[in-house]
Amino acid sequence: MNQKYNDFDIKAMQEAIKLSASSLECGNIPDGGPFGAVIYDNEGNFIAGGYNHVLANHDPSAHGEVQAIRAAGQKLKTWDLTGCTLYTSCEPCPMCLMTAKWANISKIFFAATRKDAADIGFKDDELYELLKPAVFATPIKECRDEAVAIMHKWREKFGNDGSY
Repeated sequence: MNQKYNDFDIKAMQEAIKLSASSLECGNIPDGGPFGAVIYDNEGNFIAGGYNHVLANHDPSAHGEVQAIRAAGQKLKTWDLTGCTLYTSCEPCPMCLMTAKWANISKIFFAATRKDAADIGFKDDELYELLKPAVFATPIKECRDEAVAIMHKWREKFGNDGSY
């Protein structure tokens, strides 16, 4: 399913990328990886956002997308995010993708790809190899370079031994 996107989608994606940059502002030890996400409803209202807190929370599920989905559920007082759109700075890992699908998120857009994440030491691409290939989300190519630049800054600052 190849969906189209517009100027609003690009601005929302830039918000997700800005959240991913929060990972650079936490001192010498990262909260988690350089990944951020925001959720909007179908009327264009901001619902919630989040960024990766895997290390800070000692929680392997505390990815940016999951953080945003949890915050959206709390704000809306429901698990069902039908009609909402998820914008994430990087192609969702399988866990985040399935969490978004469980939450009935209607559209998913991403900037950087899972291959970009693999290039800085994350194993998303390896995890996808365990799954049957499928097309599930739409890249916003205009935002990829910006998202990848933050990912590389994060790696320069913190390194990555592949453990998170």
